[in-house]
Amino acid sequence: MNILILGSGGREHTLAWKIKQSPKLGQLFVAPGNAGTAEIAKNIPIGVNNFEAIKKSVLEESIDMVIVGPEDPLVNGIHDFFLRDGKLAHIPVIGPQKAAAELEGSKEFAKKFMMRHNIPTAAYESFKADTLQEGFAFLESLDPPYVLKADGLAAGKGVVILNDLQEAKNELKSMLVDAKFGAASTTVVIEEFLSGIELSIFVLTDGKGYKVLPTAKDYKRIGEGDTGLNTGGMGAISPVSFADSTFMDKVHKRIVKPTVDGLKKDNLPYQGFIFIGLIKVGDEPKVIEYNVRMGDPETEVVIPRVKNDMVSLFTAVADQTLDAVELEIDERTAATVMLVSGGYPGAYEKEKIITGFEEIDDSIVFHAGTTKKKEKIVTNGGRVMAITSYGIDFKEALETSYKNINKIRFKGMNYRKDIGFDF
Repeated sequence: MNILILGSGGREHTLAWKIKQSPKLGQLFVAPGNAGTAEIAKNIPIGVNNFEAIKKSVLEESIDMVIVGPEDPLVNGIHDFFLRDGKLAHIPVIGPQKAAAELEGSKEFAKKFMMRHNIPTAAYESFKADTLQEGFAFLESLDPPYVLKADGLAAGKGVVILNDLQEAKNELKSMLVDAKFGAASTTVVIEEFLSGIELSIFVLTDGKGYKVLPTAKDYKRIGEGDTGLNTGGMGAISPVSFADSTFMDKVHKRIVKPTVDGLKKDNLPYQGFIFIGLIKVGDEPKVIEYNVRMGDPETEVVIPRVKNDMVSLFTAVADQTLDAVELEIDERTAATVMLVSGGYPGAYEKEKIITGFEEIDDSIVFHAGTTKKKEKIVTNGGRVMAITSYGIDFKEALETSYKNINKIRFKGMNYRKDIGFDF
């Protein structure tokens, strides 16, 4: 089976690494890919939203399945594009159709979905520029901190949490009136703040049945102790020690099953991954957000713990026979640490030569923002590489990752030294 993965980050390299192990794989392609995927697959230099170019490559390379990594092409309707095209309609796409992808494409859509299906989440209201004054009044009715979310996709930067009421009002005006996040903040969702500890749940569904993948927790802030600016993710651990069987039973009954059932009831076709961002408030789970794909860097710890043949899993999704599959999970802990460019998540320079990663033992290197230039691997993004290791617990896994990180060099390299500090 020839497979195409869309995307260029650590998530896509991890999926490629796992798929490459399958005896059912023919040729593997990644578009556009990175320097890591180039080592195990053929990179195709086209953008994930260039649907016509993707079609051309799919037909030229006799692709049998497409796996969509990032959210943008899903929200833009790539699955629907395939279904509408007579030459592509028979090719399975792993990722939801456009209507269901609104779970991530619109915060307001997701909140209404949760309310409709009685899925526990924070209380909220949504506002536009012409209801700015009502937004101010709603902020005044809440206790700080204040949570403001741009409704649309804002490259992970559309959520703002502020403690001061006047600052929150100024931010709301900036988002709605001054279009701080462009079209993404035409509508802004204001939520009550939930206090607790966060974790990520990943569900693979074929539209009828589903499998819950290992739990994970990622670390978004650039600074140690979870301080500083938000990033795309500085590291992750799987499993999450505080998500015990009692808590997970609540998650299954109150959140996972109602989500999958709700998609069916609302006639929202879904074949792919559902990310459920949870917060544990006391002993109760509540949903912060949905994503319609795997998270990054959680993928780099979740997928290495799945023992099943990945091509077989995706085939079961396409055939809607996932219920017949028994999910096999590695009992070891996996931990990953992200190496980032100096200055990230602010301004940073690219094309810094990376050395030493070839010498790593007992860890897996997943490339994120890398490319090849004159036979050298160089940086090509803010998040550069994820170093993943196994261990009997998170401490052992992290110890191995940190030991191997000491072998890697590139100018300005930065990483958090306290992943798992809250475990």
